[in-house]
Amino acid sequence: MELRRNRGSLVLPVVCVLVGVALLVVPREGALLRNLVAVGAIVLGGAVLLGAFRPFRFGIGAEGLTVRRPGLRRVISWPEIDALVLDEPLPVEGNPASPRLLMVPTPGQVLGVPANARHPVDGRPAVELLDLGQVRERPDEVSAALTRYAGARFTDALQLRRAAFTVPELGVGLRGYQTDQVDKLLRAGQEALAWGGAPERQAARAEVERARAGGFTTAMRGYSTIDVDEVLLALDAALAENRSTDRETTS
Repeated sequence: MELRRNRGSLVLPVVCVLVGVALLVVPREGALLRNLVAVGAIVLGGAVLLGAFRPFRFGIGAEGLTVRRPGLRRVISWPEIDALVLDEPLPVEGNPASPRLLMVPTPGQVLGVPANARHPVDGRPAVELLDLGQVRERPDEVSAALTRYAGARFTDALQLRRAAFTVPELGVGLRGYQTDQVDKLLRAGQEALAWGGAPERQAARAEVERARAGGFTTAMRGYSTIDVDEVLLALDAALAENRSTDRETTS
């Protein structure tokens, strides 16, 4: 499977470059500020265009992963890969981040790029290979290809979290709960349900109950308090139900 780069809309950066050039070529006395704005527009638009047309390749196949990106241009064979995981950073101010594909090399393998992430399940240092916001394929399409070729090396953390507990879209408005606090708590609850043991689920439930008792900071713009209270009630119930199942299993 060969992934196709998503260049997005290039109209705005092209306009920035053209307007900047036009401002520079039209002579005018005492136009220092205008010239500075023109240069800034050219630099900004040019940087976006340069990034859009930078060499890129990402392939998933029987031999391994074919990667061509800044700092890494090679075929990474499957024996060199100990683990692959499709993960997603926490939202930023309530805005979802694009999923990332992370890789844990086999011990002793040197990729030549530093580890800049961690495996969400076991915390091992990992390398970010791909930002899925850069490609046209959907995360489920990439996940299907990796499941086919990588086998047990691959973990779809997105799917595991959703299967354990689906977080609905939360409304954003004035005088709501601070988004980063809510997102962090919901993520911890999902992961406790998805791959945590009884101690992790018990700790997550304690944090949820503490937040329900008034532990969130109110922000000028944040998540709807009604939406958050409803999802925390559901998460609390899911964690409690899972703990009951643990007791039944061990009895």
